[in-house]
Amino acid sequence: MAACGSNTGPSGEPKQENILGQLASDLKGSLQKIVDTTDKADSVTMTMEGTTAGEKMKMQGMLDLREPVKAEMTMEGPDGAPTTVRMIGPVFYVEVPEADRADMGGKRWFKMDLSAAGAQGGMDFAKQLEEIDPTKQVKTLLATEGTTVVGEETVNGVRTVHYTVTTPVATYLGQLDADARKLVEEQLTKNGVKEVKIDLWVDEQYLPRRAHVVMGTMSDTKIDYTDYGKPVNIETPAASETADFAEMLKGLEGLEGLPTG
Repeated sequence: MAACGSNTGPSGEPKQENILGQLASDLKGSLQKIVDTTDKADSVTMTMEGTTAGEKMKMQGMLDLREPVKAEMTMEGPDGAPTTVRMIGPVFYVEVPEADRADMGGKRWFKMDLSAAGAQGGMDFAKQLEEIDPTKQVKTLLATEGTTVVGEETVNGVRTVHYTVTTPVATYLGQLDADARKLVEEQLTKNGVKEVKIDLWVDEQYLPRRAHVVMGTMSDTKIDYTDYGKPVNIETPAASETADFAEMLKGLEGLEGLPTG
């Protein structure tokens, strides 16, 4: 991986080989530059596949990396049919299949606030969103002793440097937003996960191109990143088209007090 020969090409720009060599040789400095560069990215397109809680999953979509982080993804449901999910901060919206909307009062979206509703599905999705954000993986590598360089590899036609590290759960959790940390920690503890293995592939623009995250036997996911900076517009669904999970729970609680028979 060491650079050799002249440090510049015909145009006076640094040679690509030397940029990749810098990524490999100056570990801490390169990781910090990757964090700084990724933090400036407003958006990214991603595809994700793997297993979580013993179930295969695959999704693709866009991330708006500005605060609050927003995501719109399409994933395969249990029956193979596509499902669209939007996440705005700690609130996520699942698009109701057209055939089922009559049972939801004609509503197009089902809303769940993760900060208020500790449903299993919400916890799983919060964990997946944290895994998707490329900045989180880089910050974990930067904060963890023992990160090493595997070598130079090509990812989707792009030359990259491959980093790897196995980190204690506490270090991984330290890089998560406070709202998601508790939900993720509960799931990791429940599944007996003691450490998290992260592999990251970074290109010569100091941008992550692939991440592979293994959390014990609980999940094993691979995320590919493309189209950094592509304009995205992820809007909060209109209240008139949304069924609120919290409101539905209140309605069920009210029914519990009614006499039966």
